[in-house]
Amino acid sequence: MGLFTKFLNQTRKPEGFLGRVMLRGMSFGHASVADWAMSVLDIAEPSEIIELGCGNGRDSGELMKKYPASRLTALDYSPLSVERTKANNKDMIVAGRLEVVEGDVSRLELAPGKFDLATAFETIYFWPGLEHCFAEVARVLKSGGHFMIVSESDGLDDITRWFQQRIDGMNVYTSDEIADALTKAGFVEVKVYHHESKPWLMVLAAKP
Repeated sequence: MGLFTKFLNQTRKPEGFLGRVMLRGMSFGHASVADWAMSVLDIAEPSEIIELGCGNGRDSGELMKKYPASRLTALDYSPLSVERTKANNKDMIVAGRLEVVEGDVSRLELAPGKFDLATAFETIYFWPGLEHCFAEVARVLKSGGHFMIVSESDGLDDITRWFQQRIDGMNVYTSDEIADALTKAGFVEVKVYHHESKPWLMVLAAKP
């Protein structure tokens, strides 16, 4: 595996020097799609949020700006991502608004029915089985809570498919595939939002 391919594979689970470089790049590369999705998100202020796959913590900070009365739990299975999220949001940790934990979305060791909103920015590509992982998300959401999934790809664009061929364990999904897995996991009111000029998706679903 060449150096470039090794670097690309840091998107899955950042670690070491290359992982630190990747996380810095993610801060800029994914900002636009995350900000677009948050501008579309229109729900009542949640009291408890969980961000699944927090990366470098940039989106954790933006969520807390959007919802200034909320508490947020940021979770990632990369120890490096946990470290960087803590470092980049020290003030929110001190203020008692943010907890950062290491964990696996396929086995969420969290209390059931705790959260009003769950978010997944640019991460479901690497989840080990959508329906199973979505069911885990549903378990930790309150009744009436929402799950927001954000993807830079609609599963049809050539650029992302090029990445999929080079990054181990990466799976790109269409909006129909995401919606189908959400429904099978027990979610309702599945809504799909498409960016007007880019292959960006935001999918929002509710727990009954």
